[in-house]
Amino acid sequence: MLRAAARADRDALQSGLGAASATGLVARFSSTPGLRALMSPTNTIAGYMPIGSELDCLPLLNRLDQAGVPLCLPVVIEPEAPLIFRRWVPGDPLVTGSFGISEPLATAPDVSPDALLVPMLAFDRQGNRLGYGGGYYDRTLKALRAAGPVIAIGVAFAGQLRDKVPVAEGDQPLDWILTEIGATPIADGSIGPRPVGTP
Repeated sequence: MLRAAARADRDALQSGLGAASATGLVARFSSTPGLRALMSPTNTIAGYMPIGSELDCLPLLNRLDQAGVPLCLPVVIEPEAPLIFRRWVPGDPLVTGSFGISEPLATAPDVSPDALLVPMLAFDRQGNRLGYGGGYYDRTLKALRAAGPVIAIGVAFAGQLRDKVPVAEGDQPLDWILTEIGATPIADGSIGPRPVGTP
């Protein structure tokens, strides 16, 4: 019920804002010191191939590629397992994987990202994210954080903000919220690693 309502709200936002929101993402990422610090050949950033009404991050991925940032995309290997990530450059061929999501070819190298762009249905100011119910990103962030620092950047329309998102055991909080109108670091230092340059 909650997810259906959040999805309907996001559908309406995508319909109303369209391509301007994707352009806004690029501007907000590039002009925010803590995120701009990630635009380096030493940081691998995981994006996603947008489906449905997810905010389109492809213009941002193109901008990161132009800045020399190595990119990768998530791949579902099996249910109940964390995602893996394969190297991807804009223009590389893709195949249709689980849930109809485009992903890199199996021959693309596996990589471990330093930061992830994470789609969602809703978020709150505490960095909690309402996902799709499969737990893939939560399992993935837990595994990555156990291995070392990683930065989770939730990508959403500003209108997806909720007063409170329900939190279940195992849910992994975000480090940043990136929308078409702003980029906000989550102030609570207990939620995970923080990028260089954040307050």
